[in-house]
Amino acid sequence: MPRIKVIKRRGKEWFDGVFCKKFDGITEGGLLLTLVILFAFQGEVILRNPLAILLIAIPLTIQTFFIFFLGYGWAKAWKVPYEIAAPAGMIGASNFFELAVAVAISLFGLSSGAALATVVGVLVEVPIMLTLVRIARATRGTFPATTGQGI
Repeated sequence: MPRIKVIKRRGKEWFDGVFCKKFDGITEGGLLLTLVILFAFQGEVILRNPLAILLIAIPLTIQTFFIFFLGYGWAKAWKVPYEIAAPAGMIGASNFFELAVAVAISLFGLSSGAALATVVGVLVEVPIMLTLVRIARATRGTFPATTGQGI
């Protein structure tokens, strides 16, 4: 049943508080299971090819930091509030490897080079994004104060 029909029938509060709660943990569990399966198939390849891993990880790291600082810095220059600037930088820098993993597996198979690249992407992206969160939190005081009304 489409989201709109459920909300019309039961209301937004029920949709958010009851319906969506039924799926808590399922999507995260599915992603973790997918990663475990990928690592099971790619673990040996990762250990045997450290240079290939670096050739994937280094440009990915540079690109992620560059895009974050471009978006986050631009927002700061435009005097956008921190509450908008930080998520904008994070969303811009995110590579959506969850989707890439699914596409790589369905198109090329579990033991493909594309699947390997997505596994490396996940391994690299998580610590990078956590680092970017830390940077954003440390620089929040440099943004204009908000009125507290929320957006």
